[in-house]
Amino acid sequence: MQPLNFPKYQFRIKSSENRLYIFDVIRKKFVLLQPEEWVRQHVVHFLIFTKKYPKSLINVEKQLNVNNLKKRYDVVVFKSNGTIDVLAECKAPEIKINQSTFDQISQYNLNLKADHLMVTNGLEHYYCKMDFEHEKYMFLKEIPDFSR
Repeated sequence: MQPLNFPKYQFRIKSSENRLYIFDVIRKKFVLLQPEEWVRQHVVHFLIFTKKYPKSLINVEKQLNVNNLKKRYDVVVFKSNGTIDVLAECKAPEIKINQSTFDQISQYNLNLKADHLMVTNGLEHYYCKMDFEHEKYMFLKEIPDFSR
């Protein structure tokens, strides 16, 4: 897998039937190592080891309903009170981040109401803070570290 624009992390990778799998520390299982999953696992490790979010507050690949359609978010970080602090959308490295990517995460966030958004393809990262009162988001240099 290609190097990504994240700090270096240790991953558990195994090969089975000529396919590579990576261990997901949140789902506690090996998952097929595809380009988007490579990015997702870097995001999870970034949130845990660099931004210091507890594993217990992170959720990966869960279903949600958007306009009566079943969708799946990539990564969510909850606050202690159960509201959502961070919603992350991961794309494979070859996928360019564009307006439709932001439209997608914004649609998801209509339901989830996360305070912060992260959009990444592993090479480019975009961070936003939501302004629900004015129905917009402001770009940040980075996602905040975990604070209790």
